Amino acid sequence: MPDGPRYDDDFYAWTQYQAEVLRTMRRADNRLDRERLAEEIEDLGKSERNAVRSQVRRIIEHLLKLGYSPSQEPRYSWMRSITDARASLRDEMSPTLWLDAETMLPTLYRDGRRQAALGLQEHGEEAAAASLPAACPYTLDQIVSDEWYPEHSSKGRRAPHEPDA
Repeated sequence: MPDGPRYDDDFYAWTQYQAEVLRTMRRADNRLDRERLAEEIEDLGKSERNAVRSQVRRIIEHLLKLGYSPSQEPRYSWMRSITDARASLRDEMSPTLWLDAETMLPTLYRDGRRQAALGLQEHGEEAAAASLPAACPYTLDQIVSDEWYPEHSSKGRRAPHEPDA
């Protein structure tokens, strides 16, 4: 078994490690285009990393809309989008990509917040858009958890997933 991350355990870390191994191999056999092959392998990992980041941004956008929009009508659509994105994350998330998402969470939140604000403003919900928190109110565990949704903060109205008291 080669040193470094295993393909089945952490695909992203494996791609980055394999690219580095290719670049540092002895150059005795020059039939292999090591640099381009290493770049392609790295790009496979970066595609997976970018997909995880995109899904986290999408979940953040819809969590914010669930938590801050006074509207009742699109709530289930937002929840369906969150459910779909969480399922995608389950397929793509590895320990290295989890760490990347945690590290990038402030940036991912900023981008998801911007999307949520634009969506709210598009539907005339300027006050809701203005009330979105500047810093991420969610942990990565909450973002990826299948069962977690934010409480609806609009004048005590409950989100559709919350049980009646």
